[in-house]
Amino acid sequence: MTLQEVKFLASQGEGLKIEFKKKVAFPEKIVREVIAFANTAGGTLLIGVDDDGTVSGQRYIEEEIYVMEKAIQELIFPVLEYEMSSIKLNEKKGVAVFKIPFSENRPHFLKENNKKQSYIRVADRSVQASREIWEILRREKNPKDIIFKYGKKEEILMKLLGEQGRVTMKEYAKAGKLPYFLASKTLVRLVLANVLKIHPQESEDYFTLKE
Repeated sequence: MTLQEVKFLASQGEGLKIEFKKKVAFPEKIVREVIAFANTAGGTLLIGVDDDGTVSGQRYIEEEIYVMEKAIQELIFPVLEYEMSSIKLNEKKGVAVFKIPFSENRPHFLKENNKKQSYIRVADRSVQASREIWEILRREKNPKDIIFKYGKKEEILMKLLGEQGRVTMKEYAKAGKLPYFLASKTLVRLVLANVLKIHPQESEDYFTLKE
């Protein structure tokens, strides 16, 4: 990638597929962005670019790259493939470009404190994936014909969607007097069957009928 291409990317601002970091101060946090790109739609992480899109570069960019690559290798599971390139701005400063593809091995997790947390991209932010998102990511890699019976709980769901236009898992569970696990399972199954669409949010995901 050329400096001109980096400046063009930076001029677009942060979004679903691009994230800026001035430096790798907290690699355990930055890998969340990498995981989110891999789980959602792919993306590009630029190191040495300010929040406002200024390509100011970073001193000792090789050290920043080393720290970032070490974090990707040690903190992300399963192994995540990516491409890295660096561009010199001058003798002292450079920019690193990490290109993350939409991963065939998704969902990827952050291994931290004996916990596994997964992330997805919502607009220009990386947020922790809900149980429903995690299950959809896991199962959509091997699509199979989803068979379900249209029963009472599905009828309640469709009525809710007809009245509200959208519904959260907790709203559905309350209306249908269902345990959370069953409400979650039903919603995931209908997403995989292309009946519903899930809309990830920072607080609580919601579901709509798929157009």
